[in-house]
Amino acid sequence: MHKTREQWENMAQSTTLPAALWSGGAWSDSLTGQREDVISPRDGRVITSLPAANGQDINEAVTAARAVFDKGVWSRASARQRGNVLLRWADLIHQHRDELALLISLEMGKPINDALQVELKTTEMTFRWYGEVSDKLMDESPRGLDGAVALVTREPIGVVGVITPWNFPLTLSSWKVAAGLVAGNSLVVKPAQEASLSLLRLAQLGSEAGLPDGVLHIVTGAGSIAGTALARHQDVDCLAFTGSPGVGKKLLQYSAESNAKPVWLELGGKSPHVVFADAPDLEKAADAAAWAITFNAGQMCTAGSRLIVQRDIADDFTASVAKRVYGRRIGDPLDPATEMGPLVSSTHRVNVLQHIANAEDDGATRASGLNAAPNGQGYFVDPVIFTDVQPGMRLFQEEVFGPVLAVTTFDTEDEALSLANNSAFGLGSAVWTSDLSRAHRFSRSLVAGTVWVNCYEEGGLSVPFGGRKLSGHGSDRSVHGLDKYTVLKTTWINL
Repeated sequence: MHKTREQWENMAQSTTLPAALWSGGAWSDSLTGQREDVISPRDGRVITSLPAANGQDINEAVTAARAVFDKGVWSRASARQRGNVLLRWADLIHQHRDELALLISLEMGKPINDALQVELKTTEMTFRWYGEVSDKLMDESPRGLDGAVALVTREPIGVVGVITPWNFPLTLSSWKVAAGLVAGNSLVVKPAQEASLSLLRLAQLGSEAGLPDGVLHIVTGAGSIAGTALARHQDVDCLAFTGSPGVGKKLLQYSAESNAKPVWLELGGKSPHVVFADAPDLEKAADAAAWAITFNAGQMCTAGSRLIVQRDIADDFTASVAKRVYGRRIGDPLDPATEMGPLVSSTHRVNVLQHIANAEDDGATRASGLNAAPNGQGYFVDPVIFTDVQPGMRLFQEEVFGPVLAVTTFDTEDEALSLANNSAFGLGSAVWTSDLSRAHRFSRSLVAGTVWVNCYEEGGLSVPFGGRKLSGHGSDRSVHGLDKYTVLKTTWINL
């Protein structure tokens, strides 16, 4: 049964929010005794507080994770045993989906229906997918060896450090956590300060599903302190990160300064959404373009923030997109009718407003957008569309991470490709055309980890997700998502 806004409000009043670290299969406080407030972006109120962990807390978690890894209760368990835990975990996620969706809405402002119908479904599917694939992966035994047998086996890498963002606190974490765990590793996860509650509760459900104590640790706190300590730790075997390019570069530096651990990065994007005049369905394309910049309030690494439109249709198509964008219902994320919620924090709201001011200063034409906060509460920003955006403008090049759309026109296919690839990023991209040859040709030439043709943000767990250039390297999802968390061993046996 669908809940009303009042029912979600009542549930928020009665739900006990996580308020501790998750370590050793139990709640624990930080060694520092210090805490940080958790502020809900829907109204700016403090809803709870969490421990502010430091390097000592990270060291305790890593030490415990190493001990349980060496003991082998998880690392040497059969693939099917590990898979069964993930399958039970997926069942528990389904049973507690309302509670987890509520936590996401409260902590980062995602509309409750999006949290429930998108993020929770994806999270459940991720644990189920990796649980099901666990015993279906094969090692190798090359043939044709002279007087020998060779075995090539995949083994868990050891202790994995994971640093996750706030925009999809469960989805993006689950891609790393489920893959890292099913491979047999122990994990220490440092979630974003803004959104740790849902992941803490998810970890607790993992213990209920049968995950051995000490295999998974969730350590909250500032990235500059706890995150840095995790990245510098000598006994962390690899690091997986989703976040900003600036932090990603620092993590590479910290790896070099410590034990040269591999660092896998997904660092955002400035995705081109290219629409040719021969698109098979311009109404569908307009729906996709509007959704791609307003979903999650534009706080999405694959947000279609650069709309590149053929000049013949640019005016009409932009007007069609604008009608849809400005028709989005903005409001309280606990209202099921809300289509776009607030930004995650007051600081981020200020940053997005500065990007808007920069675009105006650079000469882009602002179509609309009031940037107002409904009823004076919460960290809301109205969506904004800018036209006449040129490649040299900051709005064309810089990731805003908000509902701000840059529209640029082109005449020829070569010009469209040049505009699309004119970016330091290379994560997502899309092209709309009825010309099959152009679709293949254009897709091959786009420098991006994912290309959508006549659609946007489609995909599934069976295909990898990752970036090129400043968007990072390595893949989440699919069997390729396991590559980060395993090492190859060759065993050569003379006969």
